[in-house]
Amino acid sequence: MGWRKDINMYILEIIMLKIEPFEKHVSEYEAWFENNRFVYESEIMAIKRQLPKKGEGVEVGVGSGHFAAPLGIRFGVDPSSKMRTLARNRGIEVIDGVAENLPFENCRFSFVLMVTTICFLDDIEASFKEVYRILKPGSHIIIGFIDKDSLVGKLYQQHKNESEFYKEATFYSVEEVTSNLKEAGFINLKFTQTIFHRLSAIKKLEPTKVGYGEGAFVVVKALKPKK
Repeated sequence: MGWRKDINMYILEIIMLKIEPFEKHVSEYEAWFENNRFVYESEIMAIKRQLPKKGEGVEVGVGSGHFAAPLGIRFGVDPSSKMRTLARNRGIEVIDGVAENLPFENCRFSFVLMVTTICFLDDIEASFKEVYRILKPGSHIIIGFIDKDSLVGKLYQQHKNESEFYKEATFYSVEEVTSNLKEAGFINLKFTQTIFHRLSAIKKLEPTKVGYGEGAFVVVKALKPKK
């Protein structure tokens, strides 16, 4: 069974590579939200359009809590100890864990939020199946991500090796995210979008529109059907 140990060690090494920047460059991570305030607030507004009005939710890949806190989400999961500390300081109850193996029982939550998390996943298929498992029937997953086919997405990919955070990232198109959600069993996908300019050019709140294909930041909500 040595091959299984080798695979597990390889997966652990990949996860550590993706976590390392969030452990080492905390101040740079936090500064992004201040330096890009209108981008951040525009993303919050696009997520709010899709977020359920009631029910207990969890943010997977909660980071330092910049989304969970203003959105009123009490629970979070993140593999970075530095990020978990910051999230706790923002009032979030955070558990150490990864999306591919969520530390919750079946049918636990009314919704799951993932924001700019999928590009850091080791296994997007396994992660969506885990989210499906912990959701109650009739509940939703809400994902906010940078569309790799957008202008901003293309720029991120072109310059990813210059970023401490995105060197190990994998960006996805709307079609790829949609396909993986449907494969995991989700239905009734609904989309909102925002961020219609280069980030450096955004000096005020960007609008939120229904659909996708124009905005760089896309929010998709999908339903776990009732049995």
